[in-house]
Amino acid sequence: MKKTFAPVAALLISVSILLTGQGLQSTLLPVRATLESFPTLAIGAMGAAYFIGFTLGCLKGGELVQRVGHVRVFLAMTAIASATPLIHSLLVEPVSWAILRMATGFCFAALYVVIESWLNERSTNETRGIVFSTYAMITLTVMALGQMLTLVYDPANFELFVIASVLVSIGAVPIALSTSPSPDKPQSVAIDIPRLFEVSPSGALGCLVSGFANGAFWALAPVYTLSISGGTSLAAWFMTSAVIGGAIGQWPIGLLSDKFSRRGTLAATSIAGCVVSIGLGLSGPESSFLMINLLGAVWGAFAFTLYPVAVAYANDHADPHEYVTVSSGLLLMYGAGAVIGPFIASALMTYLDAGYLFTYAATTHGLLAIYIIFRTLRPEQTAIDTPITFSDALASTQTASPIYEEESLQEDLE
Repeated sequence: MKKTFAPVAALLISVSILLTGQGLQSTLLPVRATLESFPTLAIGAMGAAYFIGFTLGCLKGGELVQRVGHVRVFLAMTAIASATPLIHSLLVEPVSWAILRMATGFCFAALYVVIESWLNERSTNETRGIVFSTYAMITLTVMALGQMLTLVYDPANFELFVIASVLVSIGAVPIALSTSPSPDKPQSVAIDIPRLFEVSPSGALGCLVSGFANGAFWALAPVYTLSISGGTSLAAWFMTSAVIGGAIGQWPIGLLSDKFSRRGTLAATSIAGCVVSIGLGLSGPESSFLMINLLGAVWGAFAFTLYPVAVAYANDHADPHEYVTVSSGLLLMYGAGAVIGPFIASALMTYLDAGYLFTYAATTHGLLAIYIIFRTLRPEQTAIDTPITFSDALASTQTASPIYEEESLQEDLE
């Protein structure tokens, strides 16, 4: 175990600190925007702006790494991502915040490119599953911790913005001082979306729907909780409950997808997400604190596992040499959904009711389930003899691009 994690220990420590700051921002900004009486549409636009920047970072992050290397990109992106929370506290205005969120999204996408390609290169086929599962658990756990930090100070003041900035800055230190060699620069960063739909339309649409629902959740869930309680405490607890539920749900649902039908698991997860979303959409001020958080945890267990199952299902149908392009394409599908989702959900919340955030999520999950069931009833075109394991698929489920895996794959084939 020590040999497995020694090459990536500094990187995982950096990730833990860095994403704690990111988790704090993800809850702080919608809460503060609501306190500042930003229109719900503007808050939704801020969430969409983050994912626009994120998508651009996915497209350009590999090129940056190819040009200057992992460490320089990591340090540059953390410097910019550290500055943005401070500027948020100085320019409390919707347009400025949307621009800053776009910059933050770009930075974190590029950081994920560095992080995940680094993990890929420093792990082997025998250790990649445990390395990436550890990375996934760290990511969700520290983001939950960061969200709870919103309870430390009043979101209406500047202290939480400073804490977010400090955490992102300190996250660069372990990498900057690490003696571990950095990975080689990538040789290819190609993405092929049309081929993605040839490989697995259900997997591609699963990632798109995950982006629709999750992008709206990250942007607007604090607004939903404020409509229920009128205070910021529920927002922090609700977001944390959802993230913890997502962390806990990864392996049980992943195990089901390994042992039984991957497509069936994808449909069942969508149906469960639809049902829980309806429950949250119908909840109101009369709902108890405990009930809202329990529903949030169950929602996270299904909503945050939809994407990994969809990725695993798509990779089941891909040829080994296509894993890189398929994974990158799925990530872009998620990003596209996450750009559109906050706009639709914020419009529904503005003109109807805050609970329509989850009515919208129920609709997207339900439509995906109907589509998968329809395809299940059709005769199978191809049979999958040996599905890839869910844990191996985690190397493709996070955010960036396992672009370096292509070189090692070619070496294995030789």
